[in-house]
Formats: sequence, structure tokens, C-alpha cells
Amino acid sequence: MTVAAILNEKGREVTTKAAGDTLREICATLAEKKIGAIVITEASGTIEGIISERDVVRAIAQDGPEALDKPVGEFMTRKVVTCQAQESINSVMARMSGGRFRHVPIVRDGKLDGLVSIGDVVKYRIAQIEREAEDMRNYIAMT
Repeated sequence: MTVAAILNEKGREVTTKAAGDTLREICATLAEKKIGAIVITEASGTIEGIISERDVVRAIAQDGPEALDKPVGEFMTRKVVTCQAQESINSVMARMSGGRFRHVPIVRDGKLDGLVSIGDVVKYRIAQIEREAEDMRNYIAMT
């Protein structure tokens, strides 16, 4: 199975912000939308970075409450690991586990096309395993 299967099920909508937005604005959006990360993009849709809850914690630990009024561009992760929709779920899951991050933006033609979280990947993988187990039970029952 590919990442496209997850995107087809959950949709391709991604919350994005600009690098000039403050960390306070980012925190408000994370809380309001109940999400764990926001992709930072240029107006063209090109990815500049990603900011996660962990990045927010690091920023506050480093700069204290003053960090909240600074641009998110100072704290975001700039080297964003991305994938494409045709990649296998297993390869993306391995990349996420190996890199110890929980969100991967999906790109197409250099532009943001979706986002998957480790929760999305695990949920989809569990459903796939359950379907395979059901198929096996049905096969055994028929023989």
C-alpha cells in the first residue's frame, strides 16, 4: 500500500503558516485545530520548514516566554523530511521511526500535497493487518 491510500481516506488538507508568524500564533493554531505540527510554506506552496509541539517546547526552554513573540522561522525545523504519495506506507513508517519524528509532508512537483502523521500510518497499517487476518479466517473456513 502507498501513502496515497492514506491521503485518499483522510484528505489532503494541511494547516500551513508563514515563517514570519509568531510562535504564539502557531501555538494558538495547534491548540485550536488539535494538531501536532504545522507546515511552514512560502506563498507559492513550497515548504520552508515544519514546527511541531516538540519544537515549541525547545523554543520555550531556550528563550523562555519571550520565544512566543518571535517569528516561527527562528525555531522551525528547516531540513524537512518529505515523501511522495506513491511511496509505500512501510518505507515512510520506517523513515519516521528512524528519524524519530511524527509528521511527514507529502510533496508533488516540489509543492505541499498533504501530510501524514505516525498516527495515520499506524491506524492504516493496523486496519490492513486486520483485513488480512479476516481474509485468512475466511480462506480457512472455506477449506
